[in-house]
Amino acid sequence: MRPDDPFDDAVTARAVIAADGTLARWSEGARLLLGHRAEEIVGRPAAELLADGSGPLPLPADRWSGTLVLRHRDGGTVSVWVLAHHRKPAGDGPGEWLAVTPLEATDHELPDDPLVRKAVFQSPCATMVFDQALRLRGVNDAMAHLLGLPADHLRGLRPTDIGGRPQHSELERQLRQVLRTGRPHDMQTYMKATSENHAHAWLARMAPLTDRSGRVRGVCVTAHDFTEQFRARERLQLVNEASMRIGSTLDVTRTAQELAEVCVPALADFVSVELLEPDEAGGEPAGPLSPPVSLRRVAQQSLTAGSPEAVADVGEVVVYPEASPQADSLLTGHSIVASVPSGDLDPWLSVDTIRARRIEEYGVHSMLSVPLQARGTTLGVAAFTRFSQPEAFTHDDVLLAEEVTARAAVCIDNARRYSRERETTLALQRSLLPRTLPRTAALEAATRYLPAARTGVGGDWFDVIPLSGMRVAMVVGDVVGYGIQASATMGRLRTAVRTLADIDLAPDELLTHLDDLVLHLSEEAGGDSGPGEVGATCLYAVYDPVSRRCTLSRAGHPAPVLIPPGGPPRHLELPSGPPLGLGGLPFESAEFELPDDSVLAFYTDGLVSSRERDLGQGEALLREALSGAAGPLDETCDRVLNSVLSPGGATDDVALLLARMRGLPSSQVATWDIPADPALVAPIRKQVLDQLADWSLTDASFTAELVVSELVTNAIRYGAPPIRLRLIHDASTLICEVSDTSHTAPHLRRAKTWDEGGRGLLLVAQLTQRWGTRHTAEGKTIWAELTLTDTP
Repeated sequence: MRPDDPFDDAVTARAVIAADGTLARWSEGARLLLGHRAEEIVGRPAAELLADGSGPLPLPADRWSGTLVLRHRDGGTVSVWVLAHHRKPAGDGPGEWLAVTPLEATDHELPDDPLVRKAVFQSPCATMVFDQALRLRGVNDAMAHLLGLPADHLRGLRPTDIGGRPQHSELERQLRQVLRTGRPHDMQTYMKATSENHAHAWLARMAPLTDRSGRVRGVCVTAHDFTEQFRARERLQLVNEASMRIGSTLDVTRTAQELAEVCVPALADFVSVELLEPDEAGGEPAGPLSPPVSLRRVAQQSLTAGSPEAVADVGEVVVYPEASPQADSLLTGHSIVASVPSGDLDPWLSVDTIRARRIEEYGVHSMLSVPLQARGTTLGVAAFTRFSQPEAFTHDDVLLAEEVTARAAVCIDNARRYSRERETTLALQRSLLPRTLPRTAALEAATRYLPAARTGVGGDWFDVIPLSGMRVAMVVGDVVGYGIQASATMGRLRTAVRTLADIDLAPDELLTHLDDLVLHLSEEAGGDSGPGEVGATCLYAVYDPVSRRCTLSRAGHPAPVLIPPGGPPRHLELPSGPPLGLGGLPFESAEFELPDDSVLAFYTDGLVSSRERDLGQGEALLREALSGAAGPLDETCDRVLNSVLSPGGATDDVALLLARMRGLPSSQVATWDIPADPALVAPIRKQVLDQLADWSLTDASFTAELVVSELVTNAIRYGAPPIRLRLIHDASTLICEVSDTSHTAPHLRRAKTWDEGGRGLLLVAQLTQRWGTRHTAEGKTIWAELTLTDTP
């Protein structure tokens, strides 16, 4: 006998039976009872101990108790009461059985034991008393009824002898703590007692029993059924969890799924959420309602992986007849509880055989349908189903489901309203952005725009603007804020940029005028709040394919990334101007010569900034993603977005513009220096005609000759030398430019009937596609553009 091993307690006979029916352990108490020593009996079939040889021992699936006649080592028989229970292993395996019987004389009354007397007469509920060795000294009738065992057979057993559940081992551990510390202790558990049909929540209150000297002599355990309090606490916990988990996003589908996830398995075994179809995207649900009701399933959650008990998948439209709980709850506006055993669902299931088979297959016994209502609008219905939980839905369950569903309905309605506003803002945003990019000989461009995943549509924009002389302007901007106001401000700024670009302002001058506009918008929006109420950033660049030079200026915007042919991507070093809307601060420009096939990447900060990483990491990821920009630009755009953005989507709006530069060959440009002599205009016209013939543009000779003659003559008469004529052409356009050092710009006017002059520019305007003036540091350039539609 080992005193440190509770199994070898000599006052109780214990034996462990392995899964194959052989004896695995044999206690000292078992030797005292039947005379067999452990080394003689361990490993032999336990059935050999039966005196009548009737077969194997009655090993239970959970627990068994009864009287057995056992064979003693001396050949005699012993009739004993035996309690056997199955002990499951921690991992996989069949487990083992523990069989016990107390050896002490049993006396249910025990009138002379002061410990039992105190416990029996002072405890108002189910009570049992253990001594210092954790042997059961006595139980009252209430406790014996809960255990489902006769009280006069339990004396001397330990908690782990009575049952093999984890709760019994935990109880024994807690009892030792009370004996050691002398302080009371409470233990809560949820289990089904032997005499109960359903599990209950139990509170075991353990109090030390002391003698007159204060020495701990035992422990009194009283069991209290606090199921109602436990369920009330669970309901409060579920409501609290629902308030924290439901509505984490402004997405209708995700919010509905959160409702289903919160309620499984706390309230039901399967939950589906279905919404009424609106008349239009983002609109109010259709009404008034009449059976049958069509609902679209947006979420579902089940105890079983894959939700095999569901008769519809997420996204499908389900039609519910009048007899269904879903239709009844929507039409009446209150919750409906239906029981399968009582036949509440028979009219519905008689016409829906698939659902009837599914209910029978999975043992569905109770359904609860709660309408989703918010702000006087019925949005849909949440259906709760039970098949694993044996209890039907109670009145408290209905109140809990209505409480959680009401919270979810408000969140779903908020998400629906947000989705409608987001779609409206996004439609406005996309209508204000260029739908297609212009085809130019100077560059090839590709763009992407992504609204923010959570915060909403902002004011990011991009544009590609053809300028005179085959030049192209590229612009990317970002308005502070989100929503319709930001989109409207973006539209105003984009229109202003196009207007300013049309008069051929330099990038730094254009940003200065744009800054003034933002200041005016800020004053209109903020009243007396001062500047900065409306803010924006902008990057403006102009590329000249003839000189292959690009001039850039920025206002608080990230610098672009240059990917030279065969070289690594790098950020351009640009002067960092202030954001638009501050006022009073200058903007500076920088000029770079770009080889052919160079790619410039313009972007807004939503692409590289996020909560998960700093700005430097985002820019490094962008440069890495742009390292393969030699291929199609559309593929590069997609690769950049997939590589740089976080998996959850952009936290801010993203605008991306990629432009591959294409310089114009010198063979497509012709330049002449013009002497300030009107008599030399005719030879110039001849040279122009010869050049057009070399370019195979003779079909445009007549118009080009008239335009060149008029522009050169005006420059000689009203301009200042030196004067220069330049012709530029590509496959579809011929451009005539005359430059001089005078800053006086001509104006188009309508000549009167008897005027001898004033018709030249009107003639040019009529003969050409576009014409205009751009000012330079040296003077001005008058240009006119002809479309070569009929040129072979």
